[in-house]
Order: sequence, then structure tokens, then C-alpha cells
Amino acid sequence: MTVRFVRPVSGAATAARSLGLGALMLLAIALLAHRFGPLVTPHFIALVLLSGLIALAAVPLALRGLQQLWRHGARGGIASVKALAYAALPLALLAFGLFRFEAYPRLFDVTTDLADPPAWATQPNAKQFWLPRPGFVAPADREVQMEAYPGLTGRRYEGAPDRIYEAVMKVAAANRMTLQRQDRLGLGIAEPAPVELQPRRAPSPPATRSSPPVPDVVPVPLPRPTLAQDRAASLSALQQASGEILLQGSSRTLILGLPFDIALRLREEAETTFVDMRVAIRYGPHDLGFGADMAETFLRALDAELLGLAAE
Repeated sequence: MTVRFVRPVSGAATAARSLGLGALMLLAIALLAHRFGPLVTPHFIALVLLSGLIALAAVPLALRGLQQLWRHGARGGIASVKALAYAALPLALLAFGLFRFEAYPRLFDVTTDLADPPAWATQPNAKQFWLPRPGFVAPADREVQMEAYPGLTGRRYEGAPDRIYEAVMKVAAANRMTLQRQDRLGLGIAEPAPVELQPRRAPSPPATRSSPPVPDVVPVPLPRPTLAQDRAASLSALQQASGEILLQGSSRTLILGLPFDIALRLREEAETTFVDMRVAIRYGPHDLGFGADMAETFLRALDAELLGLAAE
């Protein structure tokens, strides 16, 4: 009589593989929908937390499957390894977020000028859902920022504001920032209205048969100013009137796509231009330290772009 050994199958390993794969797929869908789709940040964070919890539940089941493989030779070792591999990314992202939440100060708005931060031309306003945030930045928050980021300061460059403005826009485009020049009342610079050409009317017949005398000097028509020239003239007039240039826009982190609102101020002082920056996360009371990182990265890139123009 032949005795056939039948290996048991570990149900824990199979369940762990399903949970790990589900957590990974949920995280991937949430990342794509938030980075490139309509998913807002509060919903994205909720899905990331849910994905991490599902992945966390898969880990003990996968370890149980490996234990059954070692003790009883049960099938499920490969499934347990796959479960741990699937759960690694959701757990790593969850651990990364928790680490930054605890390691960085609880700030949602950082600036290079603590006493007089650049004002928002248009106050950022977004529905916070389950991530409530304060309605204003308290003086205590600025003190916390001073202790946490003492090196986050403005920059002074030798040169006219228009030249610094061109460098700022170039660096902003390289850092995936969308900036728009604003006036002091919070309204964007309006484009010059298009001029409608009226059809030329036929000349009316002369009252008398005698033709008018031909002038000796005929005025030469000048070319119409282009749209860029009109815009430059209006911006130059605005800068001269206000003494500073205000820029406001937004940016996203590269991978997670967390949205931030950005304000820049270029202030002319004597023969130099002082640049200040303000970065605020759009959702939630904590920027996880990304706001200061974004500001420092931008200012370092601006220093490199304007190498040789920095003033002490």
C-alpha cells in the first residue's frame, strides 16, 4: 500500500497575498488619481492610510504562512513572500509620512520674512474636508519656524527688479511652479483689449470742385505696439508705482503631488532687489516639512541662476 503525503495549504498565506495586492493596487490608483486626476488631497491621504492599514494586516498573516511552511511544510511560502513584497510600498509610504509628521514642526505656512511676509494677492481657499486648519498664522507659528528653519531667509541681489524677475520666472518654470504677476490690489495684470478695426468709409464727395492742397510733409505711420510691449509697459508702470513686484502661483511635489500655494515679492531697495518667498500647503495643518524644502530648493536655484549678483 502506497502512502502519499499531502501537503496542507496555508490559508493565512493566501489571505495575506490578497490583502497585500489589494493594498498596493489601492495605493497605485490613489497616487495616479491624485497626481494626474481629480482626487483631492484629503481623500488621497485617507486612501493612503487605508492602504497602509490593509498592508499592515497582511504582514502577520504572511508571517503565519511562513511559520506553517517551516513547521508543517504547508504550501504558501511563495504567497507569503509576495504578500510581504506587495505590502512593502504602502507601509513604506505610511512610515515615511508618520516620520515627517513627527520630525518636522506642525506648520502649514512658511516664509522668508517673518515680520512682513509676502501678502496673498488672492487668499488661497480650499475645502479642507476632514483636515481642519487654522484660519490664520499665529505669531507662535512664526517663532516655531524661526527655531526650526533658521536658514530660511530672503535673498538680496544687485540689479534691477525686471532682471531679477526674468530669472525668477525661469527658475520657477524649471521647478514646475506656475507663477503669475499680480498687482497690489490682488488682481492679475489684464491683457490689453484687442482693437477692432472699423471698415474704411468711402470719402464723401467734395463740396466744391477745387481739390484740397497736398501737404509738403506727409506723416509716416508708426507701427502699433505689440502685445508683449503693452504688457511690459503696464508691468513697468505698476512696478514703479508700487515699488515691488508681487507673484503668486502654485506648485506640486514631484511624486505625491501635494499642492502648495506660493507667493513671491521682489522689492527694490536702492540699487538692489530683495526677494522674499512664502509657501503654504493647500490642505491640512501640517506640510510635513515640504514647504521649507520647496522654498530652499527654489532659492538655491535662484542663487545659481543669478551667480555673481548676490549682495551681502
